[in-house]
Amino acid sequence: MRDSFIVVNTVSDDPFAIDVAHHCGQADEISDQISLKTFANTEFCPRFISHEEDVEHVGDTLRGQTSVIVSTCCVGDSRNALAMRNFLVARAAKDNGAARVILVEPDLFYSAQDRGPRPEHGETAFDRDIKDRKKFDGQPFSARLYGQLLKASGVDVVVTVHNHSVSVQRLFGREFNNQFFNLSPAELYCDYLVRHEISQQSSDSRGFLICAPDAGATPFAREVFSNLERSFSHLLLKPDIQLLFMGKVRSGERQVAISPAAHSPVQAEGIRDRDIIVFDDMVRTGHTIRQCCKVLKDSGARRVIYVVTHFHSSDEVKENLNDAAIDEIVTTNTLPTILNRDMQGRLRKKMLVLKIEKWIAAFLLNKFAARARIPEEPLYSIDISSKNPRWRPHNHLQD
Repeated sequence: MRDSFIVVNTVSDDPFAIDVAHHCGQADEISDQISLKTFANTEFCPRFISHEEDVEHVGDTLRGQTSVIVSTCCVGDSRNALAMRNFLVARAAKDNGAARVILVEPDLFYSAQDRGPRPEHGETAFDRDIKDRKKFDGQPFSARLYGQLLKASGVDVVVTVHNHSVSVQRLFGREFNNQFFNLSPAELYCDYLVRHEISQQSSDSRGFLICAPDAGATPFAREVFSNLERSFSHLLLKPDIQLLFMGKVRSGERQVAISPAAHSPVQAEGIRDRDIIVFDDMVRTGHTIRQCCKVLKDSGARRVIYVVTHFHSSDEVKENLNDAAIDEIVTTNTLPTILNRDMQGRLRKKMLVLKIEKWIAAFLLNKFAARARIPEEPLYSIDISSKNPRWRPHNHLQD
């Protein structure tokens, strides 16, 4: 008999899925749970593995079980191909009796296509005008289609990480009857900062600023700040930590300048000699972040740390973030290829990756498994290149 809670993947030997399964306490290898076959005609055919001589449970081998599908991006397959694999693995689980199918997709596919050309195509935090709708003219409302196809395939629950789109959050919440969980990494970042940054603050720093580079990042910066305040609430002598909100100011017809927003608790004069931690959900080009960090350094910041959840390692990103204005980059492995040093390129000298598989597993067990458990702290592990000056051999971290 299988466990009532099993973890599978959509791509063979996916290290992220394997680690999630391990931290969930799954004794059997994922490769012993599911076979991922591709026919000669290129069609994908997953098969949950059953005992060859068992003819009593045909089509019923997953009866009453929860099947967790861990789906992350990989080098060999496009997001389009991986989406199709999600549909087929979910259908295989349901067609063989699974009571519940959970999709864990840390970087949710099609989230950038979160609106369409019609007024009803997407619920945003702002009023959509004709200019916004025109950007999507002729396109499909892909995020909605993806959610509908996942539901039709048999997915009951979707778990993702730090999804920035209000439209996606609302439509997936409805599509999956509030069984859409957008996990916030604020607690992880807070733990990392307390252990490795704030506790080691140098004497020449005036304290820390938690910075939102634009209006969209402001709620998350506030969340991290609140977590830090709670972490230090028991101390008589608390670290000096404040909030800084940046805004875009149009200085010409096609020129945009970045400066502290009018409502920011800290203004330009409060930046000098501060350690500044800039938070964002994703980076795809790096232009805005580089400009923001340059403004901070030019205003006298002592050190600038860029913390981003989803790191799309394009040549453009690596070129833009390889700038002296950015002293350190902290990201997660929601896009696991970032653990490849070739994907980091020159950024390996200042990049640090928080591996979040244990955090994901803890959520799954405590929310959906029959037995909850209290995982060991911290809920992440650190991956760092030996090219980074902060690397220490006793950390057992390899290049």
